[in-house]
Formats: sequence, C-alpha cells, structure tokens
Amino acid sequence: MMQKIKILLINYMFWIFFFLVFKGLSQEYRSKENLNDNWLYLEDNTNELNEILKLHPWEKINLPHTWNAIDATDITPGYRRSGSWYKKELMIRSIDSNLIYKLYFEGVNITSEVFVNGHKVGGHTGGYIGYNVDITNAIHKGVNEVFVRVDNGYNPEVIPSQKSDFFIYGGITRDVWLQTFPKQHLSKLKITTPNVSNSNAEIKAAVTISQRTPNVKIKAILLDADGKQLRTEVFNVTNLVSRIHFNNIEHIKLWDTESPYLYKLKIQLLEGNQVKDEISENFGFRWFEFKEHGAFYLNGKRLLLRGTHRHEEHAGVGAAMSNEQHRTDMRLIKEMGANFVRLAHYPQDPEVYKACDELGLLVWDELPWCRGGIGNNNWRSNTKTMLKEIIEQNYNHPSIILWSLGNEISWLPDFENGDDEETINNFLYELNEYAHELDPWRKTAIRKYYEGAKIVDVFSPSIWSGWYSGSYKSYQKAVDKYKEEYPRFLHAEYGGSSHLGRHTEAPITGEGKIQSDGWEEAVVQTNVSNIAQIGDWSENYIVDLFDWHLRISENDSTFTGNIQWAFKDFGTPLRPENAIPYMNQKGLVDRANNPKDAFYVFKSYWNKTDFFTYIESHTWTERQGPKDKPRTVSVYSNCPSVELFLNGKSLGVKQRDIKAYPASGLNWTLTFKEGANTLIAVGKTKENKEVKDELTLNYRYTQNGKANKLMLDYNVLDNGNYLITAIAVDKEGLRCLDYEDRVYFQCLSGGETIKSQGTPTGSEVIEMANGKASIEVVANEKNMPVEIMVLNQNFKGTYLTIK
Repeated sequence: MMQKIKILLINYMFWIFFFLVFKGLSQEYRSKENLNDNWLYLEDNTNELNEILKLHPWEKINLPHTWNAIDATDITPGYRRSGSWYKKELMIRSIDSNLIYKLYFEGVNITSEVFVNGHKVGGHTGGYIGYNVDITNAIHKGVNEVFVRVDNGYNPEVIPSQKSDFFIYGGITRDVWLQTFPKQHLSKLKITTPNVSNSNAEIKAAVTISQRTPNVKIKAILLDADGKQLRTEVFNVTNLVSRIHFNNIEHIKLWDTESPYLYKLKIQLLEGNQVKDEISENFGFRWFEFKEHGAFYLNGKRLLLRGTHRHEEHAGVGAAMSNEQHRTDMRLIKEMGANFVRLAHYPQDPEVYKACDELGLLVWDELPWCRGGIGNNNWRSNTKTMLKEIIEQNYNHPSIILWSLGNEISWLPDFENGDDEETINNFLYELNEYAHELDPWRKTAIRKYYEGAKIVDVFSPSIWSGWYSGSYKSYQKAVDKYKEEYPRFLHAEYGGSSHLGRHTEAPITGEGKIQSDGWEEAVVQTNVSNIAQIGDWSENYIVDLFDWHLRISENDSTFTGNIQWAFKDFGTPLRPENAIPYMNQKGLVDRANNPKDAFYVFKSYWNKTDFFTYIESHTWTERQGPKDKPRTVSVYSNCPSVELFLNGKSLGVKQRDIKAYPASGLNWTLTFKEGANTLIAVGKTKENKEVKDELTLNYRYTQNGKANKLMLDYNVLDNGNYLITAIAVDKEGLRCLDYEDRVYFQCLSGGETIKSQGTPTGSEVIEMANGKASIEVVANEKNMPVEIMVLNQNFKGTYLTIK
C-alpha cells in the first residue's frame, strides 16, 4: 500500500514540475483582447482633455467607426474635417508587475493622441498604419478611462494630400486591442527566404528581445500548413537580437497564386528549459522576377499579372469596415480571377494582407504620397517614417512584391515650389534607397511620375485609352511604346465610369469627336475632349472597353500585365457632378459589391475554374427598336463553347477564341419579337458539363417620345423595406429609355429613405438609367402610410402613398 502511495506522490510531483517548468508561459503572460465594443463618441474639436471631461452627451458606438460614414457621400458639398473624441472604460481585474500592457490601434485616421486616466501615453501621425502605446505606468486595478483624440483636419504635413481623389475618413477606422507581454519578450520577427528553388529553400530571420539576461536562447520551430514540425534549432542572442538560419529545407511547397501554401515560423524565448515568451508568423516560399522589357515570372514560370485596385470603404460604413467586409472584397476579387491587387493609395487593414496571403493575390503596397508634391522638413520626416512603418509591419507577407513610393506625386502641390523636379527626385532617391535598405528582396514602384521613372525598379505610366484621352483602340500602341521605353513596365489604372443599369445599343465611342491616338490623362481637362466628358456612362461602353484591353493583354506573351481601376465604386469629394454624386463609378461592382456587367468580362478572361455563362446586360430588361432590325447579343463565358437560344430556338454553337472581339467570339446576331423574349446561354466545359444563364426582356417596336412625367411604384423587399421606383414616361405612357436626367427622392412621412450610401438604390439624388431610378425606404411603423416624392426641374413632383 505504501509503495502505491509513493508511486502516486512521485507521479503527482512530476506533473507539478512539468506544469511549472515546461508549460509555455506565453499562454499566461502574452495575451490579446479585442476592445471594439462599448465605446463612447463625442463630436467636438476641443484639444484639451480637461475641457472634454465637462462635455456631454456622448454617443454609444462600437469600433471600427468613422464620423464620415454618411456625410462624405451625402448631397451636401464637403465633409467634416476636424477633431473628435473617443472614450472607453477599460476594466483590468488585476495587474501583474511582471507584465507590460499596451493598446494596439490598427488604424486611426489621420492623427491621434491617447490618454489613460488623465495622462497622455502616446499618439501617432498617419492614418493607415498600426501603432501601439505603452499604458503600463498609467493603469490601475479596476476601471480605467481611455480617451483618444482623433483629427482628420487639413494638414499639409501629412500624406495623402487633401487634393487626392478619395475621402480621408476620420475616426478609429480599424480594430483596437489590449495586449500584454512579459517584460522580457520577443518582437520584430522578420523572415526572409533569400534562396528558393523548386526543390529546396533557405530561411533567414531576425527577432528582437526586449531585455538581455544570462542563459537566454532562442528556439526556432518551422511548421508546415498542417502544424507538422519540420525543423527545430536553438540560436544565441547577441545585442538583443537573435539571427535564425535554416538551410537546405527540402521538399518544400511553393507559395503561388493558384496554391498559396503557407508555412509558420514559431519563435520561443528560452531561459534554461523554461519558455518565457512565444510568437509566430506565417510566411511562404516564393521568388519572382520582372524581366527587362519583358514579362513577370513567379517561381520561374511566366505569370501574366491580372490585377485590380482596391479602396478601403463600403456603403454605409465608409472606411470603418469589419474584417468580414474586408474578406468579402478580397474573395470577390479572387472569384473574378485576379491574381494581383494594388492597394490604392495607402496601406490597408491587416485583414486584407492576411486574405491576400491565403487566397493567392500578389500585392502592390503603396505609400500614401498621392499628389501634393513635396513638402517641408516635417512633411519629409513624416513621409519617411510612414515608409518605414509600412515595410516593417507588412514585411512577412509573401503576397507583397512591390513597395510603391507614390502616385501622381508632383500633381497639385500643397507647398510653394512643391512640384520642383530636382527637389522631388532627390527625396525620391532617398526613399528608394531607404526602401531597399529596409527590404532588399522586393522591388520599388511608382505611378505617373515620369521624371522619376528611372529611380524606382518598376514604373507605371498613365494610359487611359478610351476614357480620359483617345480611343480604347489605341491601347496596343501605348503598350508597345512603353514596353520598349521602360525596362520594367507595369500598367496600373485603366477603365472608365459606368452607371449600373444604363444601357444602349450604340455606345458613344468618341469617333470623329476626339483625338483617337492619345492615351495620357491631362491634369486639367477643361481643354481636352474625352469620353469621360462626352460619353454616355453606359455599361455597354465599359464592357467594350475592357473587352478590348483584355483581348490585347491576354494575347501578348511579353507583357507584364495590367491593373484595372477600380474594383469597387468609391467615394470622392472631387466628383459631385457624377451620376451618383460624390462617387467614383469606375468600379466593376457598386459600393455594396453588386456586380456590374464588366465584372463578368474579367471573369470570362481570368477565372479558369469556376465555369459560367453570362448574357450581357442583365439589367437591360426593357428595350426598343424597329421591327426586324438585327441586334447583337454577347455572352461572356470561360467555357470552350456556348450555345445561345432565343425563345426556345437554337441560334447555334460558337467556340470561344480569346483573339476574337467582342466577347471572345461569343456573339450572335438576332431579331427580337415584340413583347417578351427569352435568351438562354448554355456553356459546355471540357468535361461536357453544362452551365446556363437566362435573361428575359421585353422588346417593343414603338420608339418612346419625349418624357412627359414621372411615375412612382413600389415592391416589398425580402427585408421588409420598400423599393420605390421612379419611371420617366412619355404622353402615351411608354417608358423613356433615353431619359438620363437627375431625379430627387424624398420620404415625406411614415418612413426614411436609405440615403448617402453611394449605391444605385441608396442615393436620394441620382441620374436615371434608361428612364428608371430606385431608392430603398424603411417604414417607421407597420400598417402606417408612407408618402414618397420624386421630382426634378422638368417634373415638379410626383407622389406615392403606400397604405
């Protein structure tokens, strides 16, 4: 019996010893708690904390948050550019004297100051980069008061310039965290893969230790995507830095755009056999090359860069997007078939980079030097600091291949002589050298600053064929010219605006009205004639433009690639005259991620796995024309062949050929009957599987007359709201398919319009699309009447009462 008791005691003591010595103290000491919920917000520009304490009432909010979520895209010129305050009661149930406590802000736009219990503990300049503040000496057990002053006011010393073509949203626009660390902890893990091949690879990494004590070692563990341990080794610490080296790692899986395989490097801080701290980072093995005057190569294979741009904002929330909204954007971009994304014109939410790593999207990351020229010494210091922060924070992401140093940097200077070429170039040389010092393994880039084209590694000139200048048919000429002129030429930004739902049989191409051979965008456009000014903003024109561009890029074996502008409609203070005021409508999807026709053009060229057919112009369900007039219908598909049916009759099978235009040869000439017509496109994959698309449209032989009045109708949406639709009709009651004037909605009683969203159904002021416009209305109470009005200068007011 005594022997059994002795064995039990020995086992018990062993497990106590094991628990105390071998358990990872990082699990106990290092923590990360999200603080997004239960903040208070006060819209007041006061600078002094003491003054703020006297003010009320505060509004309850959750983060992320911006005070410009609605006012940026409402119909009133300008948006609030000033200071505001945020307050949080932070409960800390106990304080461990062995820990360091920090607040981490993923992004606060654009300058900020942080106070804890009345003491200033830090702040930051620059709204698109994360930072932390040490609050260890300011906190106490129990409830702690955190105040954050945020200011997005005019500040010429902080990039981006106020003259940029996007809103500078004010607020705590990203997540906030409470972090704890042991006093002796790890930081600044930097992973490089200097030698990678198809068979083996090398890892070099560096990690910083906050305090030096005797007998401290670093244990590095390499894990695959399944968590399997591949390599383990212990390294010394010298001058608070440990340098990690794993050589000749065999049987690796490469990170690429089709199979973005991620490894993990885990780092442990050891004191004897005890783990004092632990951190880890995901990374990937890959290498790339921009061939001089040639194509781009990833892991030794030619890869055509198929890219788009992303601004960080969404309908109703502005820049204060949730992580899931960020993820949704990136998944849509990948679904379209893109393999590259330019983050314009600033670093974006950490969730975006994680998504790009996991989805296989190469990244152009951009310093927000966008317009404004060069500034004073404070401006230069702030700009250089931002570049360092961007590179250090995003260094380990395998998706990033380019650090962009700016966009249109000499345009519209904010300082006297701010557009001086010599001064700008001297600073650009300094930034370029600094970027390579911080990261010797990636390339630098810049767009549309020709005077600095030879300073950076990769250059993008301005080519806006068919929009800001010339005809889209000049695109090949522009590409050929710049491929020869610039050793590493990558075309960023092309496209044009389209108003969702606006269609025409004969888009305005500018033939005979514009100089067709040009392609450069002018700084001031009052003296030039271009499609941006005289075009119809129809979806049909933009489909044709993109189709032409993609046919050229997809068939050029020495082309690096191009980057469409932009994936999603976004807000801008510079465009009040647009079809949706204050919206840049060059997106392939609207501001709420509803795809336009152009989305499917890109998907047909780029998506190789998700087979589909899409009959162009799904929102064009009312059409008109003479009897027996032939019409052309295009189908966009990535299937090898497609058969089109009209009213149950086959119009024949066509083979897809990406050298053919339009729609890679998938177009049919047909004649609609009067009344309802049904089109069905049936695509067949190589495995003989069928994918279908169907479109029913009404065709009339009678041409509408001049618009005579507006009519209002409604239907009930799935969410219970009303979709109010205004139709312009002639005196015979025919819908005026050529009517495009602005209309103005207002809910007079019983409900509220969903407005200032910058979307086709969330804007009180909007141009009609083929004589139609809609807005969503929320009723105040069930079974109560709702009264809505629509008007414009031509029609003084039409009313609808929903009972």
